[in-house]
Amino acid sequence: MTGFLRKRVMLAAAAMAAVAGIATFQLFDPNLAGNPFPACVFLAVTDLYCAGCGITRALHALAHGDLLRAVQMNVFAVVAMPLLGLMVWFADSPESLPAGVARWLYNGYLWVGALIAFWVLRNLPWWPFSWLAPG
Repeated sequence: MTGFLRKRVMLAAAAMAAVAGIATFQLFDPNLAGNPFPACVFLAVTDLYCAGCGITRALHALAHGDLLRAVQMNVFAVVAMPLLGLMVWFADSPESLPAGVARWLYNGYLWVGALIAFWVLRNLPWWPFSWLAPG
């Protein structure tokens, strides 16, 4: 499959996933009791937030056009989504990105380090880290 066709297929798949996600979040509200979304097992066992806590509610907020609420739920996910989209878009030709951008965007160690740092910092109970907790 050529790079151009591969990008078209990935774009079509992403568009279908976005439409399905938006439709799901129009029908179900993860903020209400009795929703079909699973609760966080890590939170239930440890009483600490995992790095993914709040992603479902952030996606729900984004589906309803509420960017501020989405950032309040999980800022890491909201920031990472467009960056991951860039990574997919330029997967066949990362050299077309500026060198500094490509170097950090495709650095797995940086992504894992940022995720772990976010996970730890969002559980600290004092300001400014307390605003990283979902809600």
